[in-house]
Amino acid sequence: MYQTKGIPIVVSAASGTGKTSLCLRLLETLSHAARSISYTTRQPRGDEVNGRDYHFVDDARFDRMIEDNEFLEWASVFDRRYGTGFLAVDQQLAGGVDVLLDIDVQGGIQIKERWPHALTIFLLPPSMDELRRRLLNRATEAEEAVEQRLAEARKEIDQGQQYDVLIVNDDFEQAAADLRAIIRAERIHNCRPNSLVQVLLNT
Repeated sequence: MYQTKGIPIVVSAASGTGKTSLCLRLLETLSHAARSISYTTRQPRGDEVNGRDYHFVDDARFDRMIEDNEFLEWASVFDRRYGTGFLAVDQQLAGGVDVLLDIDVQGGIQIKERWPHALTIFLLPPSMDELRRRLLNRATEAEEAVEQRLAEARKEIDQGQQYDVLIVNDDFEQAAADLRAIIRAERIHNCRPNSLVQVLLNT
């Protein structure tokens, strides 16, 4: 009501922390918010749908988008590339929509450098043992690949200290509630005081 532009909200985490599930839950309960759909060169997994979960593109298309400066950020993760399209995000923000960017820590740091006003939230697992258990329970990769993801997770968690807020995803419902509270507080912080006063005085 009082916010003229949307807030870019970056949520990052190591693989297996529960980032995607938390972001989807968040979008169910947030008004005036939308999820940015990333581009990726990897293949769809399970029931993923092009245009809903990701924009699945080949390497040639991704290269052209880099050359044409179409990405707000992009990064290589486990030999696949992911990127956030600039135009769609910028249009949503200009229209007053908060945009949730479910991206890796490399991309999150790039966005913070470009947009210092962005809210960055990093999700932590309860422990590295629990993270390993979650990755193994997904049963989508060999144990060797899981160990590779754990090694990468340590690096990402270390980088996550650069984020504005850290949340431990121990209890799913509590973590979702914490995310909502942080975003609501950021919205209040971004409301223009003069707009609040004028609306009050004009009633």
